[in-house]
Amino acid sequence: MKRFLIAFACFVFFACALVQRGLAQSADEPATRDDVILYLRTMHSHDMFRRTMEVQSQAIQQLLHDQMVKDTGSVPAEFDARMKKCMEDLDKNMPIDQITEAMIPAYQSHFTKGDLEAMNAFYSSPVGQKVLEQLPAVMQEGMQAALPIMSNYLSEWKARLDKEFKEMEKTPSSAATPAAPPKN
Repeated sequence: MKRFLIAFACFVFFACALVQRGLAQSADEPATRDDVILYLRTMHSHDMFRRTMEVQSQAIQQLLHDQMVKDTGSVPAEFDARMKKCMEDLDKNMPIDQITEAMIPAYQSHFTKGDLEAMNAFYSSPVGQKVLEQLPAVMQEGMQAALPIMSNYLSEWKARLDKEFKEMEKTPSSAATPAAPPKN
């Protein structure tokens, strides 16, 4: 009986060591396409992308509206309705599945199999699900708070850019220099 217990203890110890070694190797393995897809499903990435687009389009509409009021003093009567329609068209026709496919290699190059397993564990937890559920509202409230700051910054940046272009027009050497083609 004593030999059996010693053999059993050795077996358990050896099995535990193999499992730990396997887990450690799994953590360092490169993430597979399936690992990334599982993570994106856990994240509800398709829905998250749609909700993020909605929040951003609202913020962009407001930013453009405010900028037009600043620049011209008013907006055309149909501006808001047309802009809303344009943004809805943008959202509706966004190729989310193609974008997701294109992003998979980036996830694979930056995260290991173990990283994705840990992220899946977090986002599958109640706190992780709350993060996913509340994030669009947090982003919307944050964007609303940041919108005046962004609007002021863009106005100041535009003024600096206009000043820079006016100074370039005054410089005689800028007229003689041919424009270089944009780099891709």
